[in-house]
Amino acid sequence: MLLRKIILFFSVIFITSAFAQRKKTDTIYVYEKVIVYDTIYLEKSIKLKPANLLLSSLKIQEEEIKEINRDIDKKELEEQIKKLKIKRFQYGIQAGLGFKKASWSESLSDKNQQFGQNFGIWISKSIINPNFSLMLSANVHHWSSTFDLDTNKEETYLDGFYFSEDDQPLLFQRFNNKHFEYVLQLKAIYEWKNLRPFVGFLANKNNYKMQFLVPENNVLNKLDDFKSNQVNFGFSLGLQYRIFSRFLIDVEYQHYKIKNLSLKNSSFDFDIFKTNNTFAERKISLGISYFISR
Repeated sequence: MLLRKIILFFSVIFITSAFAQRKKTDTIYVYEKVIVYDTIYLEKSIKLKPANLLLSSLKIQEEEIKEINRDIDKKELEEQIKKLKIKRFQYGIQAGLGFKKASWSESLSDKNQQFGQNFGIWISKSIINPNFSLMLSANVHHWSSTFDLDTNKEETYLDGFYFSEDDQPLLFQRFNNKHFEYVLQLKAIYEWKNLRPFVGFLANKNNYKMQFLVPENNVLNKLDDFKSNQVNFGFSLGLQYRIFSRFLIDVEYQHYKIKNLSLKNSSFDFDIFKTNNTFAERKISLGISYFISR
């Protein structure tokens, strides 16, 4: 009986200790505490007493320069300017007014001088010497009329029938010397101070026009144009004067020789002027040029 109680007692103790050692799952909560620190600055004025500071007076040391070697700097500067002028191109525009006289029209009109305007562009470049340059220019001239021959208004020197090489009749209608002129010119210019004398070689083409009644389907009822198309050569002389850094005033004289002046039409082999004729054409103009390039 005692042995049974002892066994029961130890059994209870064993079972109790077994259950006491079993682990249980618990819920754990973690909290984070964040602390933010900031710095605050406070400004406070402080009264300072001025100290007795001794400062030395500022003096600029003066030194007399008796001699300056200017020749070296001047020569170097001139050489640089020469190199720049020789290397670069200059270009600009030109406009002017002038008068023109053609010897072939003297028999047709008492007014020997035509008034005209011109506009052109040019490009130049110094060669060998910065004061010597070549200029290539292209100009368009418009010349007003000094006579008007119109057979429908009055009798003229050229009234009547003309015949082509294949005997086709042509009836003169009208003609005046109002026309456009195209000039291409090469100039050699030498600049001395503000003066720029020049000489040039040029080629021009005058766009004269004459009208005839021509046959169409064997009937003389079509108005057609006969135009000049030859190129003439001549020379020019002139002087330019620089008034500002970019502006030039120029006076120019041009002289042409017109050989075999003719007015042609592609459909008719006919020329109202006699062959082997030679005329002189002269003009003088006053213009102003502007440098676009810097």
